[in-house]
Amino acid sequence: MPSTTTTEETPSQTGDVPLSHGLKQRHLSMIALGGVIGAGLFVGSKAGIAAAGPSIVVAYILSGLLVMLVMRMLGEMSAAHPSSGSFSAHAERAIGPWAGFTAGWSFWVLLCTAVGLEGIGAAKIVTTWLPHTPEWAWVALFMVVFCGTNLAAVKNFGEFEFWFAALKVGAISLFLVLGGLAIAGVLPGTDAPGTANLTGEGGFLPNGSEGLIIGLLASVFAYGGMETVTIAAAESENPVSGVASAVRTAMWRIALFYVGSMAVVVTLVPWDSQEIVDKGPYVAALDHLGIPGAGQLMNVVVLVALLSAMNANIYGSSRIAYSLVQRGQGPAALARVSGGVPRIAVLASSVFGFGCVVLSYWRPDDVFPWLLNMIGAVILVVWFFIAVSQLRLRRRLEREAPEKLVVRMWAFPVLTWVALAGMAAIFVLMAREPDTRVQLYSTGGMTVFLAVVGYVWQKARAKA
Repeated sequence: MPSTTTTEETPSQTGDVPLSHGLKQRHLSMIALGGVIGAGLFVGSKAGIAAAGPSIVVAYILSGLLVMLVMRMLGEMSAAHPSSGSFSAHAERAIGPWAGFTAGWSFWVLLCTAVGLEGIGAAKIVTTWLPHTPEWAWVALFMVVFCGTNLAAVKNFGEFEFWFAALKVGAISLFLVLGGLAIAGVLPGTDAPGTANLTGEGGFLPNGSEGLIIGLLASVFAYGGMETVTIAAAESENPVSGVASAVRTAMWRIALFYVGSMAVVVTLVPWDSQEIVDKGPYVAALDHLGIPGAGQLMNVVVLVALLSAMNANIYGSSRIAYSLVQRGQGPAALARVSGGVPRIAVLASSVFGFGCVVLSYWRPDDVFPWLLNMIGAVILVVWFFIAVSQLRLRRRLEREAPEKLVVRMWAFPVLTWVALAGMAAIFVLMAREPDTRVQLYSTGGMTVFLAVVGYVWQKARAKA
């Protein structure tokens, strides 16, 4: 039977002081806004465009609809029970401690590995400007800066993310305006492209349904990281209203930033242009418009997006680890709090992330690819736990505490089941594709392993 005990973190569980509430509403609002504009959008979208062509817009619409449902479900639970453990705490409450253990630690591995990947990506950009500097030194510098930021106080994380998000939002908004003007034919020095790039070069579906499927899979994983706002909300001045506001604006943010920007790119630039692969879709589109220096400026924005993701993932991984340990699901040292910050958890997450960077240089052909495959489908596993948890907790909330339903899932339970069906379809599609099949099986192996460990841990605690 699932545990019915509360999973809120309380200081009495470890004897330490609780986390601070140093995030202001403006921090949370910008984390929600800028968190949508991640490295996956700037860097990862070129693979989707190469596979799907202009139909990448359809792929982002379909995956965006699924993400909106997931965020709505997560928002409902997080507004009712704010927790730095977010979906992990909800899974424990709804299904049992083993589920919270599995969802939490798999996401921790994902975030820590992503910290290393983003550091490598950021270092590659810097070394194109400073070619005689070592890549590893830049990664180490970024790690030290953001580890130090997260060690000091949560408001430091909030300030960094506030300004990072402001720059990303400003840049992508300017990109959409310039692109829209160029498409309309009113931008000086450019001619309206019409539908030539959408229907030419093989048509809207140049690689058929198979290309659309690959683009769909690529777009799904570009949305990872939106969950951070529900983790951060627990340390804000007003967690309930913060989560509610972030979730209610998710729809237009996804439609504008993801779907809108993809539509601009494939309308302005031929989908099979080598520039999209070499420079990235956004730089290629701006260079196509002939705006002096715009491409390099977008490279700066991509760098900021990668650094922002590093900062957010160190924060998110440390809070997930803290929450898990507070609930008795990990080594107690990770839950030690000083100055309102779980500093041991921050250090552990940063060290794990840098370890991934070391592996990328030391064992690039075997261990590092294995690690990447292992985290390949973790976000889908997390979304699955979110949907099942919401399905079970909604009835309980309606019965026991209806006043906590500040955010409600649309058309419950129909759309929850629709979301689960969508996830099942993506799992099937991953199993069909050779490139993603390995990721699916590797993530599945890690998930089963963690579930078994979590179940044994749950039974041992019950006996104790």
